[in-house]
Amino acid sequence: MSALPAGADIKRALENSPETNIEDELPDGPPQPRPKNYLLLSILACFCPAYPVNIVAFVFAVMALNSYNQGDIEGSKRLGRNALWVAVASIIIGLVIIGIYCVVHFTTNFTPRKPQKYHLSAWLRRKRETATLGGKC
Repeated sequence: MSALPAGADIKRALENSPETNIEDELPDGPPQPRPKNYLLLSILACFCPAYPVNIVAFVFAVMALNSYNQGDIEGSKRLGRNALWVAVASIIIGLVIIGIYCVVHFTTNFTPRKPQKYHLSAWLRRKRETATLGGKC
């Protein structure tokens, strides 16, 4: 038998195994700051009337956040930049749609017609006129 207890052999074997060595998993430098994902801007862009475009901006922002959480800093930056540009485009498209609607609404000459009042006496007068003509108009 060996002079060392059985637990010591296992402990020494585990110390040298790559699965238990966490020193390789630690990053060399300080943690990277989180890049901007423009999630708030894309949520605000959802209130503009350009619905397919602003939903795409929201999806890009969520993907940028998920990419950072998985450790892909460059992918997070790229997706955040895409979210920014699509959100800005959505806001511009929405403002153009609102502007066109206002111009069309306030520049058309819509004048409502006066409702014609038909009194019983006018109806009877017409009925008598058609009766005197023999039903010919």
